[in-house]
Amino acid sequence: MITFHKSQLTWPKKKSLPYIFCKHASLAHDWSMARNIFANLWLLGQYDYFCSHQVAELVCKMAEGNNTDLSSLQTEKLLQFQDLTGIDDMSRCRAILEQHNWDIEVAVQDTLNEAEGLPSAFNQAPANRNADNLPVVNTGPSYQRVITVMRQPQGLQPQGLVGWTFYIFLLPFRFVYSTLLDLIRFTFRLFRPDPRRALTDPVGDVMRFIKNFEEAYGSFHPTFYRGTYSQALTDAKKELKFMLVYLHGDDHQDTDDFCRRTLCDPEVVQFVNQRSLFWACSVSTSEGYRVSQALQENTYPFLALIVLRDARMTVVARIEGMVEKRFLMDKLNLVITDNEASLMLARADRQNRDLNQSIRQEQDVAYQESLRADQEKVRRKKEEHERQEKEQEEERNKIIEEELHREVIGYMVC
Repeated sequence: MITFHKSQLTWPKKKSLPYIFCKHASLAHDWSMARNIFANLWLLGQYDYFCSHQVAELVCKMAEGNNTDLSSLQTEKLLQFQDLTGIDDMSRCRAILEQHNWDIEVAVQDTLNEAEGLPSAFNQAPANRNADNLPVVNTGPSYQRVITVMRQPQGLQPQGLVGWTFYIFLLPFRFVYSTLLDLIRFTFRLFRPDPRRALTDPVGDVMRFIKNFEEAYGSFHPTFYRGTYSQALTDAKKELKFMLVYLHGDDHQDTDDFCRRTLCDPEVVQFVNQRSLFWACSVSTSEGYRVSQALQENTYPFLALIVLRDARMTVVARIEGMVEKRFLMDKLNLVITDNEASLMLARADRQNRDLNQSIRQEQDVAYQESLRADQEKVRRKKEEHERQEKEQEEERNKIIEEELHREVIGYMVC
């Protein structure tokens, strides 16, 4: 038998039969088995006569005989998990499967969810209920663009000597007034918690906001996502789209102008509908309030652009304050262009996983068809053998009957 040193071993092409033999043998921590199997198969050239499943089963039995701590079923699951997830580190694959009690379906789903930033499919300890089960979003990456437009004060600057004298005279009263007002609000919140913290009907909050918005500004506006913030995030991940979040401050002085002049502008409506999934809600509702707490806005109107990046939903831009339509579209287009590459990579990775799964399904179908064909051949061969044996038995019985008949006739003649 030809042998090679571990450093000299050249692994065959992935998915080929020698690769599967060597891979299974390496799982048994026996490189001699791997290199010897590969060398002999390569020289004999007989590996095309076997299917991968039969080879895997055979090598698993060999590995078991080599005192490995993995069973044949676990070894097969380990290889399937690696093929489905594309993780090269075998020890990591095994650790993940052990964590999920060797349930390959849950392990694969959980791994893919983790790669895409989705919630885990594995049963774990319940999360903190105070967080309202909001999806985890990266709200402060280093590459985030923060655009804040401050409102220019009008008519507040004192004019002339009389104006400045009056302004300075009232300054202590303004300070005392604002301080007392803040203390009263703080004391009030201590004894009466904000009712918006109690999450009751998040879908109802969104639907009521849409109804109120259309009553105030008309039905021509960006297409609102009719669901919760969590559902919108999930759909944005699934569809690999940008998600634009708008938080509506009912009492803010710039809200009305922003909605009429910017948000409902035909060019803005077309841009938002074509480039993103649009979700909005009022911060006076429970759903809008908890999203505002999660995104940590500073002023209104508030817009956040979220996209899947580095396997997590990430806030890549924040636009705060009153902005005109052209300014808004230019900034959104710039951020979308900067982050389009991450979506392209995510789409390519998803297509690759889908292709691998499709190939594996086709291989499984081909294997099943081949197995059925082999079983049919065995059945026909068995039937043919039984038929031949039956004919031979009948022929022997016929010969015996003829000899007996001749003996009887000879006996009677005598």
